[in-house]
Amino acid sequence: MNCFVYKSLRRAETYVYLRERDAFQLLPATLAATLGPLNFVIELALSPERKLAREDVETVIANLRGPGFHLQLPPPPVETTQ
Repeated sequence: MNCFVYKSLRRAETYVYLRERDAFQLLPATLAATLGPLNFVIELALSPERKLAREDVETVIANLRGPGFHLQLPPPPVETTQ
């Protein structure tokens, strides 16, 4: 399954995976407004064998087959002890 990855220009380290290129209508209006403009990053071929840096590939595929998009949020902040 191919997908298209976009970076939010308003929200740091926030990415959207879409099942179709430039299919922004798949995003709920409130989410699209929060993310602001999206910049195309890469086209990926997804399969259960593929590893993604921050996301579970099976979850991404399920979301692309369902609502048609997957939202990748920034990683949680690292706690430091002093």
